[in-house]
Amino acid sequence: MEEENKEKPKLPSFTTMAKNFAKDLAKYVAQGAPNVSESSYKERLLTCKRCPDLIKSNMRCGKCGCLVEHKAKWKTTKCPADKWMPEVLSPTQKDKLEEIRKNKEAQQRERINAKAAVDAKRKKDNPEAGD
Repeated sequence: MEEENKEKPKLPSFTTMAKNFAKDLAKYVAQGAPNVSESSYKERLLTCKRCPDLIKSNMRCGKCGCLVEHKAKWKTTKCPADKWMPEVLSPTQKDKLEEIRKNKEAQQRERINAKAAVDAKRKKDNPEAGD
């Protein structure tokens, strides 16, 4: 009976949710989109599932409005009720992520250059063929 009388959490306004998401997303992307370990993720979700602010029907946080199944994966986010904190990246991890990002950019440039070389050779070998 007491459970029925308990007020259910409500989502924040759409504007507030959008601001919260944009702020968290910006941090996540700026750090290279790092995710927590599988065990940390499960622990975060378990904490959320026990929280009275969780809207269980759609697994949204009643405090920030985020979809907890996504937000809990991001290493850079924290619970708005401070039940779990961001997992700060060490300088070594940041360096490794930066190296990965640079390697991906170099690979992309190589693919673009290789395609340009193939296109140039094709035009040279067959100048009458259209694009």
